[in-house]
Amino acid sequence: MKTLSKVRVGIIGCGGIGSGKHMPSLSKVQDAEMVAFCDIVRERAEEAKHKFGSEQAAVYENYHDLLKDPSIEVVHVCTPNDSHAEISIAAMEAGKHVMCEKPMAKTAADARRMLEAAKRTGMKLSIGYQNRFRSDARFLNDACRKDELGEVYFAKAHAIRRRAVPTWGVFLDEEKQGGGPLIDIGTHALDLALWMMDNYKPKVVLGRAYHKLSQTENAANAFGPWDPKQFTVEDSAFAMITMENGATIILESSWALNTLEVDEAKVSLSGTKAGADMKGGLRINGEENSRLYVKDIQLDGGGVAFFSGAAEDPGELEARSWIDAVKNDKQPVVTPEQALVVSEILEAVYESSRTGKAIYFD
Repeated sequence: MKTLSKVRVGIIGCGGIGSGKHMPSLSKVQDAEMVAFCDIVRERAEEAKHKFGSEQAAVYENYHDLLKDPSIEVVHVCTPNDSHAEISIAAMEAGKHVMCEKPMAKTAADARRMLEAAKRTGMKLSIGYQNRFRSDARFLNDACRKDELGEVYFAKAHAIRRRAVPTWGVFLDEEKQGGGPLIDIGTHALDLALWMMDNYKPKVVLGRAYHKLSQTENAANAFGPWDPKQFTVEDSAFAMITMENGATIILESSWALNTLEVDEAKVSLSGTKAGADMKGGLRINGEENSRLYVKDIQLDGGGVAFFSGAAEDPGELEARSWIDAVKNDKQPVVTPEQALVVSEILEAVYESSRTGKAIYFD
């Protein structure tokens, strides 16, 4: 496929995540141009075109019509989880590179189909784990790659909200989403933990999903009270994951939990040389000269305006990196192989909760 001066992008799904993250981020990328917008609600697609496209941009209600345009090189899939695989596979088979919003798919089987389609078609496929592009995550991953923590054999993946249940869209619909906080925000924390550890070989998962607060009437909630009849997903889920090399990950996720320990898309790591956590800022801990130390890592220029290290929005960095990978034929930061393992572990947590048994990987 011939690469144009600007990568031509089609957006499929113009709802919350598309208009809140993908389109604003792409609008900041000079090498990208959004030329088509698709949504089952035409008014949303029209609004997206007005805000992020040109007068010549096309509007569709059926994504198959968008995929027929041979000039579109990239498609962003910003739809509910149950349609990620169907749309992404169709896009790759139509010769488009695909950025799909997280999680990779509703089921691990669908995620595997997406990976197979990427290999079969030669199209690039990446998943929207934008937290990898945060400054603290990039710093810590670099430290891990330089072996500054040594062998990381224990990690905690934090995705805990006290009361922040998303009450809009299909978030509470198990059929559309496949789950609640585990698949929605737990997926980000787990992705960070696996990425830091560079360990994608799970051995056994023991997990439990809870429906304890979901049936509360007129509940206090950041986004307003939820309807218990529509709350068909878990309100919290927790797991212990053991990897092939013996490393352990504790995964915790909630939208509603009676706790004051609130952290989202954060990790804590323990290695043979040092440890690290993202609680209240990035900290490195260890032992030096027979003394224990804790280092607070100062990032992004300390808030000094126009400093060269000033923070960039993770979504914008993700979009820029993705378009660069397409334009210059590079491997995306988030590979489909990595995202598949995240989906496989999440599914194992749900299966473990349903069966009451540990789930073993072959």
